Amino acid sequence: MHAHEAGSLHAEGYGGPGWLAVPDDVNALVTPLWARTVRRGGDGALEVGGVPVTRLAAEHGTPAYVLDEDDLRARARGFVEAFDEAFADLCGGADVYYAGKAFLCTAVARWVAEEGMLLETCTGGEMAVGLRAGVDPARMALHGNNKSDAEVERALRAGLGRLVVDSLPEVDRVADVAARLGVRAPVLVRVTVGVEAHTHSYIATAHEDQKFGLPLSTGEAARAAAAVLARPELDLRGLHSHIGSQIFDVEGFEVAARRLVRLHAQVQREHDVVLPEMDLGGGFGMAYTTQHQPLPPRELAQGMARVVAAACAAEGVDVPRVSVEPGRAVVGPSTFTLYTAGTTKDVVLDGGQTRRYVAVDGGMSDNVRTALYSADYSATLASRRSDAPPVLTRVVGKHCESGDIVVMDEFMAGDLGPGDLVAVPGTGAYCRALASQYNHVPRPPVVAVSGGVSRVLVRRETEEDLLALDLG
Repeated sequence: MHAHEAGSLHAEGYGGPGWLAVPDDVNALVTPLWARTVRRGGDGALEVGGVPVTRLAAEHGTPAYVLDEDDLRARARGFVEAFDEAFADLCGGADVYYAGKAFLCTAVARWVAEEGMLLETCTGGEMAVGLRAGVDPARMALHGNNKSDAEVERALRAGLGRLVVDSLPEVDRVADVAARLGVRAPVLVRVTVGVEAHTHSYIATAHEDQKFGLPLSTGEAARAAAAVLARPELDLRGLHSHIGSQIFDVEGFEVAARRLVRLHAQVQREHDVVLPEMDLGGGFGMAYTTQHQPLPPRELAQGMARVVAAACAAEGVDVPRVSVEPGRAVVGPSTFTLYTAGTTKDVVLDGGQTRRYVAVDGGMSDNVRTALYSADYSATLASRRSDAPPVLTRVVGKHCESGDIVVMDEFMAGDLGPGDLVAVPGTGAYCRALASQYNHVPRPPVVAVSGGVSRVLVRRETEEDLLALDLG
């Protein structure tokens, strides 16, 4: 049984959650949690892309997000190849959009485009990054449940390949902007298909009681499709759905695809049109800890291809060009956060047991997901090898919040202390994207590593940056 995004319920006292096993070797890395080039060097320090973390800390400081460029590129390429191959005989291949909300900067937008991905954006800011990176606008999409007229106009002026309409009022708003500009806007209708992914309720997005999309069950999605077809300024390209996040199998997609294809066929019959596209969204899971077991892209793609083919055959329609939108599964495992440990303390719990607390020089300002979702992470002593026995440890931050927890439970070296480097894997998705300046702590840099060389993609904020916004 796969765990929820929120993580397992943590046992009271010293024992930790049931899935967390005492390691035979506290220095060993759980390979699926780390980027592909991460390993321990001869001196025991972690290396990524051939660069020791001790050198990264000396050159770039801590905390820092450390991104393995080769790993990210390989994951992007793997998704493109897997889905294109799986859907080749059904509809000539598939389009794989990178979900920029997971993490986006100019270099990453350029890299995923070079590896064959298209780019999905949710705001004007994300759109600006993609355009700055030189991504072909025709290979970009704009989502969002509350797009401004300015964002819609910018997207249409730039020539974005699709706008995903999220409500009935938005149909006329997009059409009116298109009419004013004298263009025809390519749109998809986002459908709420009534399938709730088995994730934390904050990020399950396909059940009806939430802000995204047009409900299938009430007929509103069908009315939206009809409204789009009634406006000559709009080009209805197809339907879109998204069922949640941290999904580890194809079962949820199977139900969603059947319902989406049923509406797809209904629109074609009632309006005598052939919708050329269908987007099944993203939400593909990644491994944060040993409790997570994501499907390989090829297995995922093949399973989804079987689902779509069966659904279309049942409705008697041709398979449209299918697209998906991975984000977390591409960038999440490529990155770890590097911290320096400071204060450590053992806290006596009920029953006389103790818990080791290790405070690092970051916290919820660079990774709010533990506080927001009770998300689980792993961690390791990164700057050296240790012969000390493992101790159940909670990694916490420096912020003035009792909920400022980075890693709830992990077995770490018992001699970990001030000045040691700590690495937390799987922080490429939503950590920098959700980062804040809480307690006036500047946000960390994003440092990319490849072929023995590191470079800064997003520089570290400074106190001067913070004060520059304060007009007194």
